[in-house]
Amino acid sequence: MDFSKNILETIGNTPLVKLNKVVAEIDALVLAKVETFNPGNSVKDRMAVKMIDDAEADGRLKPGGTIIEGTSGNTGMGLALVAIVRGYKLICVISDKQSKEKMDILRAVGAKVVVCPTDVEPTDPRSYYSVSKRLAEETPNSWYVNQYDNMSNSLAHYEQTGPEIWKQTDGKITHFVVGVGTGGTISGVGKYLKEKNPNIKIWGIDTYGSVFKKYHETGIFDENEIYSYITEGIGEDILPKNVDFSLIDGFTKVTDKDAAVYTRKIALEEAIFVGNSAGACIKGLLQLKEHFKPDDVVVVLFHDSGSRYVGKMFNDDWMRERGFLEENVTKAEDVIKDHIDKELIVVRTEELVSHAIERMRKYKISQIPVVDINGFVGSVDETDLFRSYVADKNVAEKPIKEVMGKPFPIVKMGTPIEEVSKLFTKENDAVLIELENGNHHIITKYDIIGSIK
Repeated sequence: MDFSKNILETIGNTPLVKLNKVVAEIDALVLAKVETFNPGNSVKDRMAVKMIDDAEADGRLKPGGTIIEGTSGNTGMGLALVAIVRGYKLICVISDKQSKEKMDILRAVGAKVVVCPTDVEPTDPRSYYSVSKRLAEETPNSWYVNQYDNMSNSLAHYEQTGPEIWKQTDGKITHFVVGVGTGGTISGVGKYLKEKNPNIKIWGIDTYGSVFKKYHETGIFDENEIYSYITEGIGEDILPKNVDFSLIDGFTKVTDKDAAVYTRKIALEEAIFVGNSAGACIKGLLQLKEHFKPDDVVVVLFHDSGSRYVGKMFNDDWMRERGFLEENVTKAEDVIKDHIDKELIVVRTEELVSHAIERMRKYKISQIPVVDINGFVGSVDETDLFRSYVADKNVAEKPIKEVMGKPFPIVKMGTPIEEVSKLFTKENDAVLIELENGNHHIITKYDIIGSIK
């Protein structure tokens, strides 16, 4: 009978799959190393086992101990598999930008999950680096994994992933492209491949908000490069010991939007359901296409599963909120389609200014049309009301008609968005659109800005 003694024995030997439509612009053979076939659905399973093996061997991790790690989710999943099989407890410290799916999966496999803020310095006591270290100091019989500086990370890929790729391509690989986070995958695979053939090019995919690309090119750790970003699993605001920059031939940076858009393209055009870093890798490949020749064999590594991003990159509402959804916004109604069914909030000429202010607070709006029995006759906005209040503290008890401005312009459905945009001026902050049912809706500057891709 052919079976594995436990789930850990199924890690590795993941397939290499030819990419077609999504890389049609690239004049080379592009193959994806699809790491979602690992039992924990990510490349991190490999180094999780290796790091624990080595910690057990030298006594850092003792029987019945607690494993503690800061993770973006995937390493935590790999560690959880080993912890279950070998009888360890696990605490995963994760940043709040990671998907809810990742947190729920970690809890489902028995890990305790501690969530930390993303937008803090690595040295801040609240950062997931600092919290991980503190928990390791406070927890009896515990071991802090520290995947960033734990060299067993890159060694796992030197011993496993690199040889697999070399064998699967029959030694014909010319380029290896991969997202860089802890640096274990690019450094371990890169070291093995360059030992086999020094001419193989190793390219890292970085993200805006990360320090890797500039540091590789200049040797300068520029803190101005560091800012919050959405892309998960790649990029860093530190320099992990696992990143061996001498093995990397170059980096290209990919925007959050492009990473998200191409993540969806991979699913729709290749039927491969993978995560956010894979999307970044494909867009990065396209940015590097002038480096590839027809006879080249380019291997790109797909880190993890799309199932961990169904509430984010694979959710239309999430994508639309961030301006990532590739939609054609050409008409007036396009910019308000997400809230076109909401009631238009108005105020009447004889109502008091205090009524308008209360309505603005309640509905969190800045402009309100003014109506009388004949229709729209004026408008008020928070800036005008503020100026009126500064000039006269008793303005709250005055009728709206005494402080209102000109009525907002009205457009028909189907009006080109370019024409609507021209109606916004220093004196006018909104436009009304007449709907098919005769009702009206308001278009604000915020709606127009939100439609910009």
